[in-house]
Amino acid sequence: MTLCGNGICVVLCWFLGVSSGLRPVALSLDGKWSLSNSDCSVSLPAEVPGCVHSALQQQGFIQDPYFRFNDVSYRWIAYDNWTYTTTFAGSTQLRASQKVLLVFDGVDTVASIWLNGLAVGKTDNMFRRYDFTVSGLLKDGDNVLKVSLLSPVLYASERRKAHSAYRVPPECPPDVQKGECHVNFIRKEQSSFSWDWGPSFPTMGLWKGVRLEAFDVLQLIQLVFESFSFFLQSSQVKLWWPNGHGDQPCYRLTVRGFQGGFLVLNTESKVYFRSVELVQEPVVGSPGLSFYFRINGKPIFLKGSNWIPAHSFQDRVTPAVLRNLLQSAVDARMNALRVWGGGVYEQDLFYSICDEMGIMVWQDFMFACAMYPTEGDFIQTVREEVIQQVQRLKSHPSIIAWSGNNENEAALATDWFNIPVSQRPAYLKDYVTLYVDNIRAVGQEDQSRPFLVSSPSNGAESEQEGWVASNPYDPHYGDTHFYSYTLDCWDWRTFPRTRFASEYGFQSWPSFSTLLPVSIKEDWSYNSNFSSHRQHHEDGNLRMLLQAALHFNLPNATDPVKRFTDTLYITQVMQAQCVKTQTEFYRRSQSEIIEGKGRTMGALYWQLNDVWQAPSWSSIEFGGKWKMLHYFAQNFFAAVLPVGFEDGDTLFIYAVSDLSHDLKLRAAVSVYSWSDLDPVCTLKSDLHPISGGSATAIFKQPVAALLAGCGSCTRLTCLLTFHLEDSSGQQGPRNHHFLCSPKDAQGVQRPNITVRHSQDEAGYSVTLHSASVAAFVWLDVGNVTGRFGSNGFLMTSRNRTVRFNAWCNTSVEELSRSLTVTSLRDLY
Repeated sequence: MTLCGNGICVVLCWFLGVSSGLRPVALSLDGKWSLSNSDCSVSLPAEVPGCVHSALQQQGFIQDPYFRFNDVSYRWIAYDNWTYTTTFAGSTQLRASQKVLLVFDGVDTVASIWLNGLAVGKTDNMFRRYDFTVSGLLKDGDNVLKVSLLSPVLYASERRKAHSAYRVPPECPPDVQKGECHVNFIRKEQSSFSWDWGPSFPTMGLWKGVRLEAFDVLQLIQLVFESFSFFLQSSQVKLWWPNGHGDQPCYRLTVRGFQGGFLVLNTESKVYFRSVELVQEPVVGSPGLSFYFRINGKPIFLKGSNWIPAHSFQDRVTPAVLRNLLQSAVDARMNALRVWGGGVYEQDLFYSICDEMGIMVWQDFMFACAMYPTEGDFIQTVREEVIQQVQRLKSHPSIIAWSGNNENEAALATDWFNIPVSQRPAYLKDYVTLYVDNIRAVGQEDQSRPFLVSSPSNGAESEQEGWVASNPYDPHYGDTHFYSYTLDCWDWRTFPRTRFASEYGFQSWPSFSTLLPVSIKEDWSYNSNFSSHRQHHEDGNLRMLLQAALHFNLPNATDPVKRFTDTLYITQVMQAQCVKTQTEFYRRSQSEIIEGKGRTMGALYWQLNDVWQAPSWSSIEFGGKWKMLHYFAQNFFAAVLPVGFEDGDTLFIYAVSDLSHDLKLRAAVSVYSWSDLDPVCTLKSDLHPISGGSATAIFKQPVAALLAGCGSCTRLTCLLTFHLEDSSGQQGPRNHHFLCSPKDAQGVQRPNITVRHSQDEAGYSVTLHSASVAAFVWLDVGNVTGRFGSNGFLMTSRNRTVRFNAWCNTSVEELSRSLTVTSLRDLY
């Protein structure tokens, strides 16, 4: 789809090899194959699509690869060569066809293909589809197809040795990741050799479908339907909108083609209409350029997260897993996800669900945190990869941008890899060769959406500087990644006032129930070998506690298991509060320019999902359970949001609105004593006009003056809650502001929360009764899958009812047995 003037000009093309009379015949080769290693000491059945690790586990040769230290124990798998074999009948129709193609939708990764003992071809790229002509090689009766896979670890090492002119860093991942080396020399999932949030499982297998396609032809004809175009006025079609900004209507388009009186093409597809622009233009009152997306002519603030592979073994990423994770994103009011460049191009269903749900996708190409070789064969396979992926995905309205790589411009510009000055021009040349001359050039096949060479990047400014800016983190341009684990995350001044925040975040541990299936009792300590093994970020476990200790008392239970579970909880509290503070800072910065910085139009925190059961930056645990951060996201991504912060001992409250229409809102501020559930006082501002798509300050008062008007309150004894309201009542969620660190608060009482469970036609609910103000109230039902309507909340009322949405059959009795309630005061 291309936007043409005031209308939509649609040009649709189908390319299809067809016969002069008969349609092609396809024979799926998916299903049961046999699998053996290099010396045939291991031989077993294997499913296709699938991978070696999954086959070994399914047949009992190995345990769960995620159990305890098995990621290291099973390294031998990726160091061996493996062969997949299947036998199929060569039908008369297949053998009589003049053109027969053997098609592999995905081979992971380096393989030789043999049919009936004859070499058919080779593969070297996980992200490509391969097809080989096998006409004349089929025989009557049984045909034997073999796919011989080389160890990806040894292959990458050999490719590195062959590249002797200069090093292509990094050589190996940090030791803490327990990974494999030279992943940048092989075109496969980069994180499969390990990452700072995931294990090293360099997979091998046929990870997508295999089939034969036969054409009974005198001459293979390529049909190109290029007269087939039409022009529509925008008013004639319903437009696709991101989540929260409108609906996602689609049209069903059926196309039939005839040749010689025979039906040779009959296809139906969904068609969506929308336009996308990336606006980079001068900003009044600021140096630099804007950086925001306009969808259907409307500026949209992107609210969301970053997507990593949902499993180390892609054959286990089921439709249910995808739908659950993406529905969780929508339920947290997200409208965008960035598919990160160190994983995989996701399966078709992922993008179809994003289309349906209105999730905008920033799509990276699969290059991350490394330099890459530029030999001719490497460039050629990358070009084919890009062509195929762009052709496959460009019809999805959800994809709003292509991006060439993750952090590689920044790696060059800020010298991550200690490249000598004299060698720097060679690396810059390679960078431009790969991402600009090839990936960007090939990607121009799709000109309906913007192309970014890297993330983070200064965008148009980087291009002006020869594609590698002197400072790709310059907040006056483009998008920014920002992480800081030692500075106080409650202090908004530590965050860059950027045009667009495409990565930021803090780690936490998953819940105890998520760790249980992959651990044993001796592992249940924050200082255990297991806890150290699962942490792949240098000093990550310590950094979480140091950040938490800035504002919270750390758990001190004498029972070691309770101290462990309490510590898991406090890391989630810390993460949720830190990301909340940073995200709210970005959302309130969308309408302001301060010291030349601001007009922030995107907040995509790192990261949405997990690849295994371990500490990470995710807001959703492996298995789909929401962390406290994800519950917080429901509020800080709300369409109408109150944001409170202090500047110079003055409290400000902003009204943030993503709505298209204007509002009139006031701020209502309640002051509570930590020891009492009745508010000490409540203040309200005047009504203020709030433009749609803006952030506006509507409340300003020195904290000392505010407290002076509220009796005996001090910073140590009281806290604030606030919300927005119009003439008809509350708009958006209620928010809170701590006047001191909770660890310094005075008068905090143990809330002694009691629980009553109930069930009705709508499902399950839990009613809580508290004796005092309770912070970060956390409801957990162990391994009962589902989620609560809200969680991790500040309780300033005596009673609160929370719904529970179960994802499996359960009962009030099971929920009652499983439920635990934890608040901040319960930790000490």
